[in-house]
Amino acid sequence: MTELISVSRKNELPLKGENTSLFLQVIISIAIFIFAITLSGVLSINSMIDNWNKSILGSVTVQILPTNTADKEKSMAELMAYEEKAVDFLKSVNGVIKVTPLTNEQLNELLQPWLGDEVSVSDLPTPRIIDVKIDKNANINFQQLAQDLAVASPQASLDNHQLWLNKLIDFADGLNLIATTILALITAITSGAIFYTTQMSMGLHKNIIEILHIIGAKDTYIAQQYAKRMAYLGLIGGLFGLFFAIPSIFFIADLANSIKGGIINDANLSVLDWIFVLILPLFSMLISMITAYYTVKNTLKKMI
Repeated sequence: MTELISVSRKNELPLKGENTSLFLQVIISIAIFIFAITLSGVLSINSMIDNWNKSILGSVTVQILPTNTADKEKSMAELMAYEEKAVDFLKSVNGVIKVTPLTNEQLNELLQPWLGDEVSVSDLPTPRIIDVKIDKNANINFQQLAQDLAVASPQASLDNHQLWLNKLIDFADGLNLIATTILALITAITSGAIFYTTQMSMGLHKNIIEILHIIGAKDTYIAQQYAKRMAYLGLIGGLFGLFFAIPSIFFIADLANSIKGGIINDANLSVLDWIFVLILPLFSMLISMITAYYTVKNTLKKMI
């Protein structure tokens, strides 16, 4: 690997004037553009799953259905009474950290994306919702808890989100697998383009390479010159691809943020995630350099 990094100070091969250089830069730019967007998607999905685990696994939701009566005031009074009984019971359960009944304003905010601004929760037979925070280390039998809750407050039902969360995680894992496959394919295709471009260049400069061999140049020396040139093309192509990818990432993020109240809002990029995205030009430079170096070395071995 040290011989790969030790690049020659002189370039006897006229690699800078090749017509394939622009083609390879365009290929690398497109590859890094797609790679950056796909990578940001993978990292966002991972952060979304992590946020779901933090916010959902440590909580359960209790729903109290309204009684079926034409008397609105009586129905609301009974509903609030059932809510109070449920709250008192939940506070007595070991492992429960906090019990928070949602207010009408909070319920209205949750339902607003579906009901619209003109509909008020107070005008509808809306169930009462209680948010319950649970110690992550607590060993709670949720099935038994649901049965005990139904006894304490007959109109109350328990949802620990586990089934819903598992489906979301399976969906996110599927997207993650697809995105990771795309990243692998992009890397393979880019490496293939560098491989064939390097071989084409060696064919064009076959006579010069033979002369260099005659005067004592080693395969490593020739491979280093190709590695240096391809590293430069990989870096420039990567920078161009990243230049166009970053505005696209922000545009997609802005579209996601416009979905108010959606679970996709939990997807975001941390500082470390952005570092991974921003160093992609260095990644393309490294891939280009290594691919070109070993392509030349292996090709020259077959030529001798």
